[in-house]
Amino acid sequence: MKRALLSAWMISTALALTAACSDDASTPATVGEVEATAKPSGTVMDADRALTRRDEALAAARVWNPPAVPVAQANLRDNPSGPMSVQADQEVTCRFTPQEVSGTTPKFNCELPGGEVVKVKYGTANPELRAEVAATRLLIAFGFGADHVYVVKRVRCAGCPVFPFQSLKCLRKTGLKSACFPGGINYNRVVDFDSAVIERKVEGKKIEGTPDQGWAWYELDKVDPSRGGSPLAEVDALRLMAVLLAHWDNKAENQRLVCPPGAEGPDDTCTRPLAIMQDLGATFGPTKVDLNNWRNYRIWADGKSCRVSMKSLPFGGATFSDRQISETGRLLLLGWLEQLSDDQLRDLFEGSRITSFDQVTAAARNPDVWVAAFKEKVKQIRDGGPCPTAS
Repeated sequence: MKRALLSAWMISTALALTAACSDDASTPATVGEVEATAKPSGTVMDADRALTRRDEALAAARVWNPPAVPVAQANLRDNPSGPMSVQADQEVTCRFTPQEVSGTTPKFNCELPGGEVVKVKYGTANPELRAEVAATRLLIAFGFGADHVYVVKRVRCAGCPVFPFQSLKCLRKTGLKSACFPGGINYNRVVDFDSAVIERKVEGKKIEGTPDQGWAWYELDKVDPSRGGSPLAEVDALRLMAVLLAHWDNKAENQRLVCPPGAEGPDDTCTRPLAIMQDLGATFGPTKVDLNNWRNYRIWADGKSCRVSMKSLPFGGATFSDRQISETGRLLLLGWLEQLSDDQLRDLFEGSRITSFDQVTAAARNPDVWVAAFKEKVKQIRDGGPCPTAS
């Protein structure tokens, strides 16, 4: 089976290279384009080793680290602090990078003046932009791993087509630059995106046995504290957080396993692997920033047994299997949630622009209504205990 997969990959790569060589050479391939077709290890033995290392990293994975500031002091209104400093009222200029992108949310990669390549997600009618900002700010405030997502006034992209996501999808399907970028990429032309966010990845090397492998939620059972992984309380707190957010689009590629800088060990091992959620646009719904459905979605499938389920959400729960949350996990997340003030929650929904999104009801534009819905979910978590000891 593994030999067949490897052969299939080699054939598909050869076809892609053939198409690229026969295409218009006016725009040279970028580093990102090469990375987008990065191959697995060259032999079955190498592939087996990569899978083994990935399994070992998952067993030793952490899902939580102490946050930079106490939860009660977390700033949920403004963009994250750190190496990239940008305010919500700022314009950001960048240079289009024709790297392959996936998913359904309009996006493209863009090089900042300092050379860093970030992902730009855009779209006036795209609720995922708001949801991802709010969800990542909450996760980071609690100490869970998440990419930093920045609200900006405008992205000014040199070289962008008018519809970059569609052009990149065309390139991915055909490999023909001349057809997908008529006239080539003109870096003297600037296209503005007034409704956009910038995503900056958590630093670290991806740990995967196959390309874009990620991790599925049922695989969290493999996390082993005796091998350095997070204890059950932290893992269950993360599971319960996913339920609170209604994170139904939880296919494996929407989570990733990374090795943070400084944690690289010998022979491609990692001393402190980190398991994070990386795509949180389909939250606060389930139909993405949908107050009514999010408010009506209950935390517990069975409060007495502390069982959670996503089977009623799209994809029938996807990779998130029904789970009984431990009492330590419930209390851990509850302790963080109860530290959040009404002002912080109001900042969360206003700062992420959830309340400014053009929604059907007037209530969905009122931050106090979102705050009340959030606090009701916290109450449900509080009322669900004490959770029985797992047998």
